[in-house]
Amino acid sequence: MSNRLFQRFVHQIKDTIDRTIGVLDENGVVISCSNLSLIGESRQSVLDSVPEPASELDSDLFVIGNYTYKKCGSGDKIDFVLFVEGVDSQAAKYVGILAVSLLSIKSYYDEKYDRRNFIKNVIMDNILPGDVYLKARELRFNNDVCRNVLLIHVISNVEVSAYDILQNLFPDKNKDFIININANDIALVKETKPDIEIKDLENLARSIIDTLSGEFYIHATVGIGTTVDGLKDLAKSFKEAQIALEVGKVFDTDKEIVCYNNLGIARLIYQLPTTLCDTFLREVFKRGSIESLDQETLFTIQKFFENNLNVSETSRKLFVHRNTLVYRLEKIKKITGLDLREFDHAIVFKIALMVKKYLNADPTKY
Repeated sequence: MSNRLFQRFVHQIKDTIDRTIGVLDENGVVISCSNLSLIGESRQSVLDSVPEPASELDSDLFVIGNYTYKKCGSGDKIDFVLFVEGVDSQAAKYVGILAVSLLSIKSYYDEKYDRRNFIKNVIMDNILPGDVYLKARELRFNNDVCRNVLLIHVISNVEVSAYDILQNLFPDKNKDFIININANDIALVKETKPDIEIKDLENLARSIIDTLSGEFYIHATVGIGTTVDGLKDLAKSFKEAQIALEVGKVFDTDKEIVCYNNLGIARLIYQLPTTLCDTFLREVFKRGSIESLDQETLFTIQKFFENNLNVSETSRKLFVHRNTLVYRLEKIKKITGLDLREFDHAIVFKIALMVKKYLNADPTKY
């Protein structure tokens, strides 16, 4: 909330309360006060000191020196601290009333004027499509630019805040927005060019991951949604980034960056009902045939696909004789009824393996 609003409130109420009243920001600096000479004064010691409880009914109320303070914020996070001159019960009542009033004003201000809060509501689909443009006009948002949503999923838990790091990485608050989704997910709404390429977005995601891991030892993965050219479509890009991460957990477990546009057939499989997937596997394979393939055989199949069904190239990569590989392929054909050297059979087998992997990952938990 603007310091000017704090000061306006204090100015309006100072004649009602015949004491010095004021507000500290999260750094302990006086940002508004009925005594103008105190504005700008640092009271960091107030935040650093272990507060002496002034009331058993209010743990956020404490006294230091000749002032009664009240911390306003959620949990350990401090939004601002109110103070009133005096340590008597009347000072405690004053500071309590001031807190209720300012928190109500802050809530209204954040809802009406906070651009980050607006963007969060847009990507979370918590605002009606018809209201998006009205609110955007009120907040003076440029609706005619392209944006992408990148979803950063923090895997490792460290004391350093990934949110604060990302805020410093993208300081332009008018173009880029860092939004906390939950304890492990942070969304980056990035203004981009209309013709931006996927590799550029992947490079951006790589720089984020490298910064988090290289400097702060935070392991993270990034899902990238498609580019959208309107605010109302940001929810779509955000959902795509979520799907990219979820599909990546199943099919690309070793990838740190997953782009929705590169999901290919994995995206289709992810959207299929599990009952349909079970039916497909039963129709493609003889009962139990896919389970009878050992790890060595599955590894051979993987390499065969990676080398575009080329027998000679695959045998070279596996360091086996060509005839040995042909024998293995014949064995697979005997077990499953599919000859991987035939393109149509190879496609069916590839899809079936992905479907099997999808079912083994228990998609109901995503």
